[in-house]
Amino acid sequence: MTLKAAKRGAIPPFIVMDVMRAAAEREATGNDVMHMEVGQPGTSAADAVLIAAHAALEDNRIGYTLAFGIPELRERLAQHYNDYYGLGVSSERIAITTGSSGAFIVSFLSAFDAGDRVALANPGYPAYRNILKALDIEPVGMPVGPETNFQPTPTSLDAVEGKLDGLIIASPSNPTGTMISADELRVLVGYCKERGIRLISDEIYHGITYEERAQSVLAYSDDAIIINSFSKYFSMTGWRLGWMVVPEPLLRPVECLLQNFFISPPTLSQVAAVAAFDCREQLDGYVANYRKNRDLLLELLPKAGFDKLSHAEGAFYLYADVSHLTNDSEEFCRRCLAETGVAITPGVDFDPERGNHFVRFSFAGPFSDMAEAGRRLINWKR
Repeated sequence: MTLKAAKRGAIPPFIVMDVMRAAAEREATGNDVMHMEVGQPGTSAADAVLIAAHAALEDNRIGYTLAFGIPELRERLAQHYNDYYGLGVSSERIAITTGSSGAFIVSFLSAFDAGDRVALANPGYPAYRNILKALDIEPVGMPVGPETNFQPTPTSLDAVEGKLDGLIIASPSNPTGTMISADELRVLVGYCKERGIRLISDEIYHGITYEERAQSVLAYSDDAIIINSFSKYFSMTGWRLGWMVVPEPLLRPVECLLQNFFISPPTLSQVAAVAAFDCREQLDGYVANYRKNRDLLLELLPKAGFDKLSHAEGAFYLYADVSHLTNDSEEFCRRCLAETGVAITPGVDFDPERGNHFVRFSFAGPFSDMAEAGRRLINWKR
């Protein structure tokens, strides 16, 4: 007898992880790869974080913590909101999570029921859509493009048929690196409040901006769920540590979900992360390097035929329209890796409707790799 398999697992793959596997297989055969597929800083955690981790391994028993995380880190995050944004946030509202991924799961479960409808921009981070599907929550994709800086607007929300229960936004965004201005953010928050739409703001690329500082939705609403991470600006991807700022009515539901799903976030990572906030000079140096990478690629990619690029105001991505080069971005990316050694991500990961005409370049790696990747793409005989 064949045993049942739950339909919750029948969701699309996170394609960038498949690209990473293909790149690793190429490297295993002795061929080099210029990694532009994954949104992972090419730098390690800051020096003080590494020192704190070593000390914790010697002096700390590294046992369970409270489900919401250690008080020292929650208090340091509350101070961060005051120092960076000028916002007063109680540490009691801050929950430390196992990466932003853990935060997305518990935020969706605490805010939405099965059958609820949550809007998100296409293109957008694929895990939003796939986690919602796995939880029997309906993701409602809104096509956005360069005319709105690849960001949702009240007009795009008005075009959605039927009632919406939630909206996910990201500024800066993945895969485009585009931002929502402070004025536009205020309008979106007001729109959601008037219509009873729960707003979830993904702010994991805050700190990595090139033209103006990103504003937190917390400046305009205490009802929104704020999600952030130590993976990007703090360069701690493998430490699997994120956080949420939780609206008061959801505090106990979120705590119960975290207790049962995760018990507690990674203890060593929490202890080490307290030191990260004293490393601004080093971390801002990383951001300066991303800017150099972006500026270099804005010069080189058009010479390689990628001349329709998103306006990357933050994060470390460029989203390229390749409709003049291919109608199959997955095959295009496979060929690119096989023929040039440059790993890039097909747009179908981020937009199931129009992504066959787009690819994403990540410029989080070393400057020398970006220069070499640009050279190879310019010389690629497609």
